[in-house]
Amino acid sequence: MNADLAVRASRFAVFPVEDYQGYVDRHPDATPYHRSGWLRAAEAGYGHTAWVVSAHRGDQLCGVLPLVEVKPPLGASSLVSLPFCDLGGPLADNEDIRYSLIEAARKLASTNRSNGVEIRVSGEPVDMSKAAEPLPAKVRMLLDLPESSEALFKQFKPKLRSQIRKAEKNGLTAEIRQDPAAIEAFYEVFADNMHRLGSPVHSLAWFSTLAQAYGDNLLISLVHEGTTVVGAGIVLTTGTRACIPWASTRAEFNHLAPNMLLYWTFLSHLADTGYRQFDFGRSTPEEGTFRFKKQWGALPTELTWQRLEPAGRPATESRNSSGTVSATSRIRRIVETLWQRMPLGVANWLGPKLRKYITL
Repeated sequence: MNADLAVRASRFAVFPVEDYQGYVDRHPDATPYHRSGWLRAAEAGYGHTAWVVSAHRGDQLCGVLPLVEVKPPLGASSLVSLPFCDLGGPLADNEDIRYSLIEAARKLASTNRSNGVEIRVSGEPVDMSKAAEPLPAKVRMLLDLPESSEALFKQFKPKLRSQIRKAEKNGLTAEIRQDPAAIEAFYEVFADNMHRLGSPVHSLAWFSTLAQAYGDNLLISLVHEGTTVVGAGIVLTTGTRACIPWASTRAEFNHLAPNMLLYWTFLSHLADTGYRQFDFGRSTPEEGTFRFKKQWGALPTELTWQRLEPAGRPATESRNSSGTVSATSRIRRIVETLWQRMPLGVANWLGPKLRKYITL
């Protein structure tokens, strides 16, 4: 069936970026993470090698699979589609081509002596009313946006509308920007929040290169209490879709509800400028972040992260994006506590050196 199909793996640095981005722009399943900017930032910000597995019929591009090769100082590398975000995976004209792309990625893993390929994809919508069925470990929360912010505000429940007004009544203001100074303001809040959570922080260089690579497809929202930035977030866009990979607030100002104004500022802007779907990102069903996103009207869709063996060996069992066992959770809590006790300056220096190898 695919006798005339040519599939090959190329380094992103030599692949025609306009061809790759053009295919992403045309594909109905493309996410903001599929944009060429994510691969650019992975290379420029962290020094990873990015790859594109592509399928062609003659001169016609009919499928792409973006990959980032993450190689730690010790051990074999991994090919991930895509690291540092919820999903990536192949985009193809049909399922046969999709399968061919994945098989070519497994061959690339064997050639590069990588320990495997991880494909992160979105699954089916989750019906939370079916109590007899086990819930997936992780979901992405999706909200369909109406034609205007006015229509969006009207569809919110009264409690949510009052929480948004509370932030405004508390004197908070918000703005959307795209300049380098806004990235630095975001990073100050983000790094402080990651330290509080006990998690290694991304580097400022990662966000700066991401902003350069995405251009107008990256938005920054800053929430102010007077002259102090108390909340900040980043949204990525493509076509009529938008997603929010990072949002943070300063804990000492949370009683003023900066998070509510942060999200409302993004959502209202996106609705008014023609975006029709907002991805709130990854959550565990029924936990705190899940309930926060659900109150905006977002609905869950399963996330599946599948680990594939190299060298044509059978794929391991598909797993949801959790994969955490109790012993690992206990170790993680210990590490988080130690990280929280580390001086902020030390954490901000050490964190990026570790974070570049943590693909979550």
